[in-house]
Amino acid sequence: MAKTAMITTRVDPGLKSSAEKVLHKLGISTTEAINLFLSQVRLRKGLPFDVKIPNKTTLKAMKDAEEGRNLTESEDAEDMFRKLGI
Repeated sequence: MAKTAMITTRVDPGLKSSAEKVLHKLGISTTEAINLFLSQVRLRKGLPFDVKIPNKTTLKAMKDAEEGRNLTESEDAEDMFRKLGI
């Protein structure tokens, strides 16, 4: 029996590049990330994260964050919690 199996897939080049930059910062290769993902799928018997369609409020917050609107800056975690009233 082979020690490894080949997976071939097509992905958007920009997505691949962006993801590889993040993985590099984490110190893992794309292959290691895929193996980690597949191990979690096997362990959880499903996707290792929720897959949901965001509601209008979440979509607006995501768009605002991407565009740098309606953001509140905090000096540190304590300042953030104070501003959140926690």
